[in-house]
Amino acid sequence: MTTAAPLRATPAHQAEPIYESTPDASSKNQGTLVPRGPVTSNLSFYAPPADGSKPHNYVEKAPAGQPQRNFGDAWVPVTLGDIRGRESDFTLDNNAFATVSNVASEEKDFADDEHIKAVYYPEVEQLLRENVPGINRVILFDHTIRRATKDAHRAPVTRVHIDQTATSATARVRQHVEDAAEAEKLLKGRYRIINVWRPLNGPVVSFPLGFADSATVSDEDLIPVEHRYPDRNGETAAVKHNDKQGWYYWSGMTNEERLLLKCYDSDEKVGRWGRVPHTAFTDPRTPEGAPGRESIEVRALVFG
Repeated sequence: MTTAAPLRATPAHQAEPIYESTPDASSKNQGTLVPRGPVTSNLSFYAPPADGSKPHNYVEKAPAGQPQRNFGDAWVPVTLGDIRGRESDFTLDNNAFATVSNVASEEKDFADDEHIKAVYYPEVEQLLRENVPGINRVILFDHTIRRATKDAHRAPVTRVHIDQTATSATARVRQHVEDAAEAEKLLKGRYRIINVWRPLNGPVVSFPLGFADSATVSDEDLIPVEHRYPDRNGETAAVKHNDKQGWYYWSGMTNEERLLLKCYDSDEKVGRWGRVPHTAFTDPRTPEGAPGRESIEVRALVFG
């Protein structure tokens, strides 16, 4: 099994915030101006179905004559703060997101799913074990590659959402733990769903990922949405806008940086902080002709 280099978060006192665009000189985006600092952008929040029906969306192409989703968009201008230079101010337990820097990877191409599972998945598991306290078991259950290109199978999602709800998290445990008795035992302990997100062509200069501080998000802001797969139904959460929500992004994320997004936490002591709304957004400062963002998110069931 391939192992990654030691994973250590960069302390905030070692990195001062950068509040202006700076040219990158470290990757395939060399020379592209990287937007930094606070930014205001229109984010797509939940607007209910016009007919009052239960909201749903299709993961793959919708059946003939059916809309991809039956609910709408409420576009709201939101100012997102830049966490660059203050990464250690945020934790999974307090805010439902956290960062890890200086992460090496042996996976370079991200072109073959089986190779990703063989090489990158073990690195992700190691990262989680070294950076999330209390873990005694990890199940990586899927991943998604997104590319902001015309012919991409999956593009960045420009709609505020949460990948899981309490209902779908419980279903995920029962789906991915083969032994039914073991699954029920695990459901009696603490279990979390954490996404590990990273760019593939950093630094990110277009369609950066925005995320809300979970402690500023009310349960009343969250709307369950039936998530229809070809062979089953799951559940995600749409998000209504609330002026109390605090929004952030991590400017110019590089290929060596990881963003941990907690989508669910069964621990009732931090339950309200166990879900992080997130969305790709259009940065109005993105330079013309900048490369489209490419990224991968790996989703993990974390027990303990």
